[in-house]
Amino acid sequence: MKMYLMPSVKITIILIIIVSGLYPLAISAIGKLTPGNGDGETVTYKGRVVGYANVGQKFTKDEYFWSRPSAVDYKADASAGSNKGPTNPDYLKDVSKRIDDFLKHNPDVKRSEIPAEMVTASGSGLDPDISPAGAAIQIPRIAKVRGISAAQVAQLISAHTEQSLLGVFGPEKINVLKLNVALDELKK
Repeated sequence: MKMYLMPSVKITIILIIIVSGLYPLAISAIGKLTPGNGDGETVTYKGRVVGYANVGQKFTKDEYFWSRPSAVDYKADASAGSNKGPTNPDYLKDVSKRIDDFLKHNPDVKRSEIPAEMVTASGSGLDPDISPAGAAIQIPRIAKVRGISAAQVAQLISAHTEQSLLGVFGPEKINVLKLNVALDELKK
């Protein structure tokens, strides 16, 4: 029995050192190489932090691009989807209400033109990005409210569109917070 006990104890100690010590230190070191030094990439406006680039925020004013809806009202500590299927009556009621609200604030848009992402929540409820189509459909509203040309707004969208990784992995996307900060900076 002693022949089996000592190797087991040694392996357990070695694994505790690796899993509880070395691995977390390695991950922390790798995190320090990322934007925000592992604490998340902050977005600043006028020298003040206005949010994190990797967590979605709620924008409801007509002068801003709207984010993707959130099932958890953008609370980062409650990250979750709605867990309701596409035929669930409550889910369909929520989506229908979002469509009606979107159309009320974007009267030039037809119901069939609304990208699905603008009326459905993401799996985490904290998606910070929308597609270029989700941004483009909001151009007329923002241009009208801000008193700027639709071409200026389209140019901002183009400048803030992040391409897919290596041109094949993932869709093109736009960070809504960064885009809205750029809109505010455009006023200057």
